[in-house]
Amino acid sequence: MNSFKIFKYYFLLLISFCFSFDLKQNLSEYKIYKGDPRNLIPNDNFIVYDLITPLFTDYAFKNRLIYIPEGKKIEYHDRDVFDFPEGTIIVKTFYYPHNFNDINSAIDLVETRLLVHEEKGWKAYPYIWNDLDNDAVLSVAGGIIPVSWKSNNKENSIDYVVPNMYQCKGCHVKGTKFKPIGPTARQLNKQYDYGDVYENQLLYWYKKDLINFIPEPLEIPKIADWDDSNNFILEKRARAWLDINCAHCHNSNGPARTSGLFLDYYENNPKALGIYKTPVAAGRGAGNLKYDIVPGDPDNSILVYRLESIVPGIMMPELGRSLVHEEGLELIREWILSIKE
Repeated sequence: MNSFKIFKYYFLLLISFCFSFDLKQNLSEYKIYKGDPRNLIPNDNFIVYDLITPLFTDYAFKNRLIYIPEGKKIEYHDRDVFDFPEGTIIVKTFYYPHNFNDINSAIDLVETRLLVHEEKGWKAYPYIWNDLDNDAVLSVAGGIIPVSWKSNNKENSIDYVVPNMYQCKGCHVKGTKFKPIGPTARQLNKQYDYGDVYENQLLYWYKKDLINFIPEPLEIPKIADWDDSNNFILEKRARAWLDINCAHCHNSNGPARTSGLFLDYYENNPKALGIYKTPVAAGRGAGNLKYDIVPGDPDNSILVYRLESIVPGIMMPELGRSLVHEEGLELIREWILSIKE
C-alpha cells in the first residue's frame, strides 16, 4: 500500500470516529439507487424531490433525494429552511445528459453530495463517480472532473470542480449553524410526478407522515420559476434567481452579512437589495463602479459585473461555477433595466 493510500485510509478512519454518522467510503454502500445508478431510480426509503428555481452549477442537472428516519418528522416553517430530524440524509447527484436537447439521452454522473444531520449538526460529504458510473468514492478533498455535453449542436466541455468537504460551509452556514439551503416551503410547493401519483410535493410528504404540518394549499408560500415568463412577472423571477444563487450568503445572518447586500426573496429594503448602495470592502470586485445596482443601467451595476465574470476574486457566486449562467445573467440585466428611480 503506497503512502497516499495509507494516508487516505487513516484519514477516513479518523473521520469515522469524529462523527456519529456511519460514514462509508463507497456511495453504493448506502443503497441509495436501485440497479444502474444512471437510471436515477431511488430505493424505497429515499424520496425524490425537486425545486421550483434551482441553484445554477455549470449547467449540471441534479437528482435530489431525501431520507427521513422511520418515526421521525420534518418541522414545517413558512419562510426558513425546514428543521429536519437527526438521521436525515439529503442526497444531491450532479449529472450531465450527453445531449441537452434530449434530456433522456445517456448521462454521465459526476458527483453526489450527502448532507447528513448528525448528533452534533449537519455535515457534508462529497462523493465522486468513477468512469464506469457504477459507484462513487468519498473524496473529502474534492476534485476536478472533465465533463462534456452537446447543446444546440454545440460541443461544450469544462473542468468541473467538486468542492472539498469544508468548502460547503462557505454557503451552508447561517448564523453559526450549518444548514441545508433548498428545502423551503416556497421551493417545494410544486407538483411532482411520482409515477403512481402526480401530486404537490408537500402534500405527498404529509400523506407519507414525513412532515408535522402543512397549511392550506393557498397559504403555502411559492417562489417564482425564474424561467417561466408566462406565469411569473420579471421582478419575481429575478428575485427568485437571486434568492437561490446568492441569498444563502447575502442575508442578514449569512456569511456575506457584513456586505449589507441582502438578496433573499423577502427583502423589501431597496438599499439592502443594492439599489444605489455603495459596496463594502469589495476591492477589485467592484470593478471601479459606484453602486451594486444602478436602476435602468445594468452595465454600471456591480451586481452584473460580478455575475458576468469568471475571474476568482471578482466572480459571484465564488463557488459552484466556472461558467457564466448566460440565461440568468440576461434575466438580471432585464430586471435592472426595468427598475425605475
